Parts: sequence; C-alpha cells; structure tokens
Amino acid sequence: QVQLVESGGGLVQAGGSLRLSCAASGRTFMTYTWGWFRQAPGKEREFLGAIRWPVGSTTYADSVKGRFTISRDNARNTVYLQMNSLKPEDTAVYYCAAARSYAGDDRYAYEYWGQGTQVTVSS
Repeated sequence: QVQLVESGGGLVQAGGSLRLSCAASGRTFMTYTWGWFRQAPGKEREFLGAIRWPVGSTTYADSVKGRFTISRDNARNTVYLQMNSLKPEDTAVYYCAAARSYAGDDRYAYEYWGQGTQVTVSS
C-alpha cells in the first residue's frame, strides 16, 4: 500500500501563490504516475496535472497550464504542486493521487489518494 498526505493549503489572495506538498510513504516503488486533482463544492473532481517517475514527463490541464507546476523530490518521496497567479475560481479541495502505471486525466486510473487540503483564494 501507499499512503499520501497533502499539506500546504490555506487562504491566499487572488494573484498570490501557494505550494502544495504530497508526502508518500509505504510501497512507493510501486507507483509510476503522480497526479493532482481538485474538487470544488458541487463540482466533479478535476484533473490538474501529473508527473511520471522516473521519466519525469508532465502533463497539465488547459485550465492551469502556465500557472501550475508539478515537481518531485525523489529523496523525500514528495510531489509538489506550485500554484501561481491564483484566482478565486481555484478555490477547492486539492488532492494528490498515485497510480501503479501510466495514468492521465482519468481519476479512476489512480489507486491511491490523499485526504485533501483546502485552498481558498479570496478576491
């Protein structure tokens, strides 16, 4: 099993930045794709982006491309989501997820999920 714990959420003003962390423990060698999703009240869970390890390739949703960046610190088994130029519509609970194989924007391809961290962007 793999355990994921997100941190770094909070309240930020529009135009500001936040960096979310996703610390992994357990059998992390089983994972290949690490993704970030978010879910706003009353909306479906939305794919933001993913990184595949050890290849290091990344993909992003159009809604965040150019503003959000995913990276990984292999020594710390931690994946990051750097969020810049935040907008009120970015307000949501943010989740990290991991898959044992190649995964894209399909949430059902991810076997492991964190508990989520709240991000609130004020206008």
